[in-house]
Amino acid sequence: MNFWEYLGNRHQQILTDAYQHASVVFQCMVLATAIGVLIGVVTYRSEWAGNLATLSTSTILTIPSLAMIGLLIPLVGLGVPPTVITLTLYGLLPIVRNSIVGLRGVDPALVDAATGIGMSRTRRLTRVELPLAWPPILTGIRVSTQMLMGIAAIAAYASGPGLGNLIFRGLASLGSSNALNQVLAGTVGIIVLALLFDAAYVLIGRLTISRGIRV
Repeated sequence: MNFWEYLGNRHQQILTDAYQHASVVFQCMVLATAIGVLIGVVTYRSEWAGNLATLSTSTILTIPSLAMIGLLIPLVGLGVPPTVITLTLYGLLPIVRNSIVGLRGVDPALVDAATGIGMSRTRRLTRVELPLAWPPILTGIRVSTQMLMGIAAIAAYASGPGLGNLIFRGLASLGSSNALNQVLAGTVGIIVLALLFDAAYVLIGRLTISRGIRV
């Protein structure tokens, strides 16, 4: 059976795995974005706090993803919980770093002007600083998503959802007739999802970043 025949015969299962893969990455990116931007907001005003936040989240990336999932299995079990925790933690660094860089890069004159017209600190943050810092934050989100697309495949080790199950099944049965087809289907599926997500981020950027800021 060639690759195209395999896709035709197994397309329902492949689409289900692809949906689960996209869903878990999307949900983890929402969590990572909320946590990462919050960390950036809390730490960007202080040099040492910003450095500590960046160092802490970068240290997470030094832990092999397979080891991270393996360490979490005794604590939270198999399936979705270790997958969500691992992906969320791995997605933090680019978002935290870009949030801090973006917020620190806002023109102080604009912040002073907002203060001068009576804006509170919260209103300055939500109306001035975060909108101006949004382009680098969005870039961090895009980078994190591309990383998590690949890392999510490792979740199959802990019975997690997604296209990694195809890849692991194929690797476990190397030498059988459909082993390479399974690995190829999982790999190509992840690449396609990554491209679709990135295209969505480009569209979001065009809709949410003013032309003046883009220029």
